[in-house]
Amino acid sequence: MLLQVGALARSTGLTVRTLHHYDEIGLLKPSARSESGYRMYDEADVARLHAIQALRHLGLPLAEIGPLLDGRGGSPERILEQQMLQLDAQIRQASELKERLALLRDHLAKGMAPAMEDWVRSLSLMTTYGRYFDAREIRDILQSYATIQEEWLALQAEVQDCMDAGAAHDSERAQALTRRWTALMVRWMDGDFERMDRWGAMYRAEPSAHGIRGAPPSGMIAYMEQAIAFRVGLLQAHFGEVDFKPARMVPDEEFAAIEKAGRKLLAQRTRPTSQPARALRERWVELLERMAGGDARKVGKLLTLHQADPLLLAGAPLGREVRDFLLQVPPPP
Repeated sequence: MLLQVGALARSTGLTVRTLHHYDEIGLLKPSARSESGYRMYDEADVARLHAIQALRHLGLPLAEIGPLLDGRGGSPERILEQQMLQLDAQIRQASELKERLALLRDHLAKGMAPAMEDWVRSLSLMTTYGRYFDAREIRDILQSYATIQEEWLALQAEVQDCMDAGAAHDSERAQALTRRWTALMVRWMDGDFERMDRWGAMYRAEPSAHGIRGAPPSGMIAYMEQAIAFRVGLLQAHFGEVDFKPARMVPDEEFAAIEKAGRKLLAQRTRPTSQPARALRERWVELLERMAGGDARKVGKLLTLHQADPLLLAGAPLGREVRDFLLQVPPPP
């Protein structure tokens, strides 16, 4: 059975011109011609056309399809593998776009009848974020922000008061705020320091993101970067080659409980060799081991943190006096 070019075009959804083009470039030659000169296609031709269309849907260019079908191109397995990889990339891009659209929708849905300025500002902010984070990261960051927003805004107000009072970035007051600032950032970014670094890089490079939707203003960012750099210098001096970034954050409340219990032992003039003192030291060391992720060298540095620059303890819930007392407690054998 033979099909004329027009019938084949209708049955496949192609145009006659497309089939003529395939003939002209040698991709699909008709097996016969009618007495009137019409192109006629047999079952083998139709099967080849189906193969051509399948490869076209995979994104393969016509110039590569002919050699592949004629056995002069790469192996079908390799070609299909390449096309599958391309499809995977397209799927990821489509998913990324969907995530961004959903993110923008959810972000704007929280407001009431957003004005044009709100749309433009939100779109601009999403574009800025997109230079540094993929859509899923942005969603995670914004969702996590909702859990710390109230504390974050209150802390910014305290930092502004500190700045207005003329406190230097290396003052005890500023360093106490710096400790809280960095701890809150770690909570916000779920302990991902690489993500924190990218967030900082974004704010340094993108002043358009400053002061928008809870973001600190430029002056505060500059002030806190100075304070953080100073604190990092103190930590580097104490820890040396040991990584001072915590493997896991431990809530201040747990250290505050150690401080409270230690103050009670000191008030009772409890001996460091007593059982209560030993038990409290074990609780303290357990917290430090959690922070250090089991790294013994890091634990050792954390145990002696209060013996470094006093500013490292600014704002810390566990003070120098209790730390000194617990260090006098003999470690378990």
